[in-house]
Amino acid sequence: MLVTRPVGDAQDWVDKFQAAGFDVLQLPLIEIAPVRDQRELISAWRRISGFDAVMFVSGNAVAHFFAAKPPQARFFSGQAEGNTRAWGTGPGTRQALLAVGINPNRIDTPSLGALQFDSEALWDVVMRQVTAQSKILIVRGTSTRTGEPPVTGSAANGCTVAAAGRDWLAQRLVECGCAVEVVIAYQRFSPAFTTAQESLVQRAIMDGTVWLLSSSEAVNNLVAAFADQPWRMARAVATHSRIAQCARQAGFGVVCESRPSFDSVVASIESMG
Repeated sequence: MLVTRPVGDAQDWVDKFQAAGFDVLQLPLIEIAPVRDQRELISAWRRISGFDAVMFVSGNAVAHFFAAKPPQARFFSGQAEGNTRAWGTGPGTRQALLAVGINPNRIDTPSLGALQFDSEALWDVVMRQVTAQSKILIVRGTSTRTGEPPVTGSAANGCTVAAAGRDWLAQRLVECGCAVEVVIAYQRFSPAFTTAQESLVQRAIMDGTVWLLSSSEAVNNLVAAFADQPWRMARAVATHSRIAQCARQAGFGVVCESRPSFDSVVASIESMG
């Protein structure tokens, strides 16, 4: 089993696989770093009480947004909750919100029984909260190619920010008349692979290793770095239909779609024989 999540996100999955008796290795296909200039993050924190909700795209968005929290910012701190709600796309984001002290009564995420943990599932939960007067802040990351200078952070009305990822939820909010602002809390890099990692990739393509793919961007990073590799022998479990489609387009020979829960991923692995 090969877990391809970023370093900070992978350990929980690795521990669970090992406890279940799997041989598991890590190969992070995305590196995460904070933005260098955090002025836009600090500005967003100073205006936090003006937002009806803050949507976090991932646990990394939570961690890096709260790392930039000025001492005087008291919303989300317990002492002054205000009316601002915290939105997340899945249980990992919810856990990250709880870890930084958010009142669970102020968190909106898809239920654990949801078919997927994504923007569409979150929208089903929060759509009745929004009105044409709602002000929503979206906290997300952006992609930076290896060798490029780090981005400095940015915020924009109308979601006109150059950031990787799907803007589906932002588009729904704008269509409802909401004022939407986006702030970049972290950046994603394609990793520079070591010689040992290059050897691991070449073996894992051919020896029946199951790749756990949880990001289309991660698949793209992998294929770009190993463009000359024959992927038709590779096997993968993808935790979303869009990720599965990306892996198939990349040439993976066997791709099994799974709900992004541990039990579902294990069941998918076992179904592959």
